[in-house]
Amino acid sequence: MNILLIGSGGREHALAWAISASPLCDRLYIAPGNPGTAQCGENIVLDLANHGAVGDFCRLHGIGLVVVGPEGPLVDGLADSLIAAGIKTFGPSKEAARLEGSKAFTKELCAECGIPTAGFARFTDAAAAKAYVARQGAPLVIKADGLAAGKGVVMAETAAQAEAAIEMMFAGGFGAAGAEIVIEEWMIGEEASFFALCDGSHALALASAQDHKRVGDGDTGPNTGGMGAYSPAPVITRAMQERVMAEIIRPTLAGMARRGTPFKGVLFAGLMITAEGPKLIEYNVRFGDPECEVLMPRLRSDIVPALLACCDGVLGNLDLRWSDAVALTVVMAAKGYPDSPQTGSVIKGLEKAEALEDVLVFHAGTKQGATDLVASGGRVLNIVGLGKTVSEAQAKAYRGVDLIDWPGGFCRRDIGWQAVKREREG
Repeated sequence: MNILLIGSGGREHALAWAISASPLCDRLYIAPGNPGTAQCGENIVLDLANHGAVGDFCRLHGIGLVVVGPEGPLVDGLADSLIAAGIKTFGPSKEAARLEGSKAFTKELCAECGIPTAGFARFTDAAAAKAYVARQGAPLVIKADGLAAGKGVVMAETAAQAEAAIEMMFAGGFGAAGAEIVIEEWMIGEEASFFALCDGSHALALASAQDHKRVGDGDTGPNTGGMGAYSPAPVITRAMQERVMAEIIRPTLAGMARRGTPFKGVLFAGLMITAEGPKLIEYNVRFGDPECEVLMPRLRSDIVPALLACCDGVLGNLDLRWSDAVALTVVMAAKGYPDSPQTGSVIKGLEKAEALEDVLVFHAGTKQGATDLVASGGRVLNIVGLGKTVSEAQAKAYRGVDLIDWPGGFCRRDIGWQAVKREREG
């Protein structure tokens, strides 16, 4: 079949890499894609906000499956429009995508379904929010309610930081996403990323992962969309996986079905593994980025039948095979990220990194200039290493990083540090 993949980042390059390897994929189109996805299929230009134009392209090119990568088009209802036009689409409806589009919506669903999560309060007024901070005391977590490209969260260690975050968000620091904010308790534990494919009633757990949100070594500095990740996550044992499915994922599916908005697609639960057990930090309604870049290299099954099973409601008949290898990705970002990334700098040496055994390079924010590859975004490259241990995968990834000639970029040098420490302590 012909397949259309929506998106342009590292997640989409990883998905394109996996989808293009499927015997079921005749032609792969990526809209808009990047120089990396161009190696897996044909990049095309589509106005994603014009749902009719996307549908017209699908009919003209005999598209049998559309895979929506990023959250924006899902929250905008692209899947609804395509499905209404008779085009099979992997991704949740607009109403189901509220699980990511509104943090307040998700917190209310958690309360309704008894899903463990941080205590919270919602605010549309700065004065009321500051009064709440004064009553609660710090530390607290301040979140913009809407989509903010993974940056709408402030970890406020002091009341002053919390008040500054409140003022920034209500002043438009995250645009319309900050018109309402959620203030949460600061949970203590270890974070993990948990993914489950869903067909509206069934859920199938995927491999686990852990990512690094802070921009600096030692998990310091502001939150980002993610500076690296590794899979599997040691903290997600088989017993913990079953607890997450029983206490968080399945109740969510049941709650969404009761509301008449069944969830189909991939449900990405950001978790805090606390002393009491797993608690939900937030939901995303698409594959994580950079987590997708470590999940796809470990997936031994064909991804396309799994995506189709979600669309067709037959996920209960499916199982997936995973490699025992550890995958670890290091994000190379443009200097100035996350605040003011400097774009346009020339990148060389990718072919040297790609030539290494057990190393993959996924493009995220790149474009092809007249003669050279250049940076075009904040997070620019994902260098993936595969190994028998986290330490081995980490060493291979950084070997690839060090072969890339890009003075305009930087990366963290400690991705996977928690798991490496576990390995050393035995």
